[in-house]
Amino acid sequence: MEVVLDADTLALISFFENVTRARVKDCFTVEGEDRVVFVVEEGTLRNAIGKNGENIKRFKEKIKKVVDVIEYSPKPEKFVKNIFHNFKVIEVKLEQGSSGLTAYVKVDPKDKGRAIGKEGRNLKLARKIVARHHSQIANIMIL
Repeated sequence: MEVVLDADTLALISFFENVTRARVKDCFTVEGEDRVVFVVEEGTLRNAIGKNGENIKRFKEKIKKVVDVIEYSPKPEKFVKNIFHNFKVIEVKLEQGSSGLTAYVKVDPKDKGRAIGKEGRNLKLARKIVARHHSQIANIMIL
């Protein structure tokens, strides 16, 4: 899947990079929510967050939206794990099935409901992010 960014998104990326000094690989807003997702280049997550979370806090205050930052990885398992970084991920396994590759994400049982999200919102978002960067993964299942 080719990622196409509009002028507003490019301006938001530029602003994010200026505030955080992290290199952005992808950015999109979540439909129906005041939420923006940034996928930053591998190795730049620490810059995005900043010391004691100062960079990301300052950015959130300026744009008045919820901001999710995910570190990219060329390794599909690692990238899926990074998407679920807010939850205690125990393991990520990729298995080939009849409908394509499925990522099975095993999380701490206490985190399973939150990882899926209300009405599957977090899981749907994770599938969208993965489709943009590792299109060989057809599905994600939370265990």
